[in-house]
Amino acid sequence: MIGALLLGLCCGVLARMLVPRDAFRHMSGPMSWLVSVGLGLLGAVVGYLIFTVGFGIGDTDIFDWGGVLSALIGTIIVLPIATWILRRTSRQPN
Repeated sequence: MIGALLLGLCCGVLARMLVPRDAFRHMSGPMSWLVSVGLGLLGAVVGYLIFTVGFGIGDTDIFDWGGVLSALIGTIIVLPIATWILRRTSRQPN
C-alpha cells in the first residue's frame, strides 16, 4: 500500500514536470500532492493495462523498473486527458 502511494506520488510529480501547461499547475500545498498521487495511481493502472495486459511486456512482481516506467508513461497519457476534461467542463477561459 505504501509502495503504491510512493509510486503514484513519484510518477505524478514527474509527469506534471514533463507535461507543459497542465490544468493543475496553479495548485499548491496538500491539494497539489493529492492530485499528483491520484494521477500517478491512475497512470500506474493505465500503464499496467497497456503494457502488461495488452502487450504482455513486464511481469507482476511487487517492484520492477519496467513497472515504474510503464506507470510513468501511463501517467503522461492520463495527465493531458484530465487537463482536456477539466478545461472542457470549466467555465473559466484559459
